[in-house]
Amino acid sequence: MFTGIVSAIGTVREARQQGDLRAVISCPYDPAQIAIGASIACSGVCLTVVERGGTTGYAWFAVDISGETQNCTVPGMWAQGAQLNLETALKLGDELGGHIVTGHVDGVGTVHETGAAGDSTHVVIKTPAELAPFIAAKGSITVQGVSLTVNDVNDLPDGSCLFALNLIPHTGEVTTLGALKAGDQVNLEIDVLARYLQRMQSLRS
Repeated sequence: MFTGIVSAIGTVREARQQGDLRAVISCPYDPAQIAIGASIACSGVCLTVVERGGTTGYAWFAVDISGETQNCTVPGMWAQGAQLNLETALKLGDELGGHIVTGHVDGVGTVHETGAAGDSTHVVIKTPAELAPFIAAKGSITVQGVSLTVNDVNDLPDGSCLFALNLIPHTGEVTTLGALKAGDQVNLEIDVLARYLQRMQSLRS
């Protein structure tokens, strides 16, 4: 489990196909604190550490990425040089600063537009039709591994929707979201509570 509060930005140092895709990710963590078998969310994708090394502030860890995971996430996100939002798994006693995040990407959205909103950035994202029913104004959503609040939702005739977010300057600075532009694709994870409510509603009807 995660909270959607990013603790570092990592960079894909190497990616090679060897059955599954093996990615080596550079990060500013202390390698002594990265356990083999630990879970790290990489731009919203929960992955298992299979190797690690380096020094404090200049660490690296390796993960294996299945074909299914590659198919369900943003194309090109595992390419050498790509930047990733990182979050280590939630521990008992940690502050729940965002919302409960599983690290299982539900789909890929597309940035429809961005613009200034005071000191913040207004971002509108288009979702696939299958995710639209799970997105609600003032609800939570995870974008590229970042816990955010939906400002409003505009349903479209094809069943998809546009939802709006507000990124404060701090969020833009400590995550990759500050570089978002129209046309970019993003990993989306809906609020876990919305999954169960939608399932209960479908059974009731």
